[in-house]
Amino acid sequence: IEIEDEVMIGPRVSITSENHPISPKERKTLVPGKVTIKKNAWIGSNVNILPGVTIGEHSVVAAGAVVTRDVPPRTLVGGIPAKELKKLED
Repeated sequence: IEIEDEVMIGPRVSITSENHPISPKERKTLVPGKVTIKKNAWIGSNVNILPGVTIGEHSVVAAGAVVTRDVPPRTLVGGIPAKELKKLED
């Protein structure tokens, strides 16, 4: 898990950096996935960030979101799963 400068993270945020297959034979195997939160991102409360995700610079993740894929820079995302809600200006 890599968190860059000036990132704000609200309470009760879960950042998961590994998962496992659903196959019964492989279920005990952990599969790592890097998580990166870029400069000046804001992660709202009760957010879940799943393995392999990058949160782009200056982006905002709305409270309660479940982030399953990369968030582009300067983007507001929210929902389950998180979807783009708005592009952010300077």
